[in-house]
Amino acid sequence: MSQSATIRVLIADDHSIVRQGLATIVNRDPEMTVIAQAEDGQQAIELFRQHQPDVTLMDLRMPQVGGVEAISAICAEFKPARIIVLTTYDGDEDIYRGLHAGAQGYLLKDAKPNELLQAIRIVARGQQYIPPEVGAKLVQRLSNPELSERELEVLGLMAQGMSNLDIATTLIISESTVKSHVNRILGKLGVSDRTQAVIVAVKRGIVSL
Repeated sequence: MSQSATIRVLIADDHSIVRQGLATIVNRDPEMTVIAQAEDGQQAIELFRQHQPDVTLMDLRMPQVGGVEAISAICAEFKPARIIVLTTYDGDEDIYRGLHAGAQGYLLKDAKPNELLQAIRIVARGQQYIPPEVGAKLVQRLSNPELSERELEVLGLMAQGMSNLDIATTLIISESTVKSHVNRILGKLGVSDRTQAVIVAVKRGIVSL
């Protein structure tokens, strides 16, 4: 944190109303101030370089560059970066990706203002802020079998409604290979058919429609 007592906060969210609401909450606290606002991940990276805030509030789903990519880029360049994921998404895959990228906190947008301010203070001190319900989903995610890059590709195309033949054509692989990938995906997700696989994948944040 900077030498001054004031916690300097960067907000990154693609919805201007959300940014303004968060800024109002943060600026109302005499120990905090919003020093910049970004409307996508690329702008968040540039503004972080420019201002090097004490804490960054980062949305996950943004245009151009998403939150996870922005977190990874910032943390690769600035090791002490302190970032809180602030999102409407609570799927275990979203949580895992955000924290794995380097975030120190994870908070849902329906959190009370006092919880947001508490999270900012905790992360500004160099500690993690992970609410119990988020921690439980993270533990669940870590106990689930990992999908390979190819399986993630196949699952994404399944979510678009593609048949095995369509997927085979798109990925330039045989239809039998696609069937093998689909069977492994069903097994890893613990479901019995493609529709259930897509539903579970969307719910967990593995794919988005």
